[in-house]
Amino acid sequence: MRPFTYERPADVAAAVKAVAATPGAKFLAGGTNLLDLMKLDIEQPTHLVDVNRLPLAGIEDTAEGGLRIGSMVTNSHLAADARVRSRYSVLTQAIVSGGSGQLRNKATTGGNLLQRTRCAYFYDPSKPCNKRHPGSGCSAIDGLNRNSAIFGASDACIATHPSDMAVALTALGAQLETMTADGAARILAVADLHRLPGDTPHLETNLAAGELITAVVLPPAPAGGQVYRKARDRASYAGGLASVAVVGTQVAFGAVAHKPWRAEKTEAALKSGASAVEAAHAELAGAQDNGRNGFKIALVARMTADALGQASEGRGA
Repeated sequence: MRPFTYERPADVAAAVKAVAATPGAKFLAGGTNLLDLMKLDIEQPTHLVDVNRLPLAGIEDTAEGGLRIGSMVTNSHLAADARVRSRYSVLTQAIVSGGSGQLRNKATTGGNLLQRTRCAYFYDPSKPCNKRHPGSGCSAIDGLNRNSAIFGASDACIATHPSDMAVALTALGAQLETMTADGAARILAVADLHRLPGDTPHLETNLAAGELITAVVLPPAPAGGQVYRKARDRASYAGGLASVAVVGTQVAFGAVAHKPWRAEKTEAALKSGASAVEAAHAELAGAQDNGRNGFKIALVARMTADALGQASEGRGA
């Protein structure tokens, strides 16, 4: 691990100013992803700004009937909250399907959304990776790409985003509250947080330098059943091969793109009266097979049809 400096600011404004003013600075929340990447010399922050003690760990009801979730709320706390379990069960289902209990006890809401890909080539500094070194190439394209994207990939990157929480929040239509480096507040849809790779896969989000997520805001609980389904190679502590979040007739896919993938064609098909199977295939008609990941297309189709059926019957996963 490389040397770095450290500070613990007294308030949110000081935190964002510190990161914006210091080249190579990073926010430190739960650290469950950042610290691992620092040990592997993939992340090389010169300065860490610890936000753990900022007053961002509450869950509050909103005047509109939704919830405001502070960015420092831990995954375990969020999944166990009675309001989340009763009104946003898809979110609880998604959270408990990710990582391990120990990681969820430490990982935060904001940090979960900003975790980086689990692509094996990204984690291997001996291999070219455009995320680590722009312009060096993508080893996964002609390599072991079983876990790669079937939507939105490019010649520069076929990695996927690993967050389960982000998929559920995308299906729920959640928004983010942030503070920018100049102290201004900003509202951003969770669906607009992450970028597709294009030719700049090292630019993963639409946050500005020093911008800090301060809260996630859920709209009022929608009508209809909520289901989160995830397929992985083993039942615990394994990244997803694919996932599906269904909230009424709102659908999002996970582990299939560089960002949580809102299945708008599936949603449109459902509104036009298509069956669950037909609606699933409406989105997947545009999926890409990169060589070893083609199985995901049929897998997501089956998972989506099944989750839509469960949601329509009001049953959870």
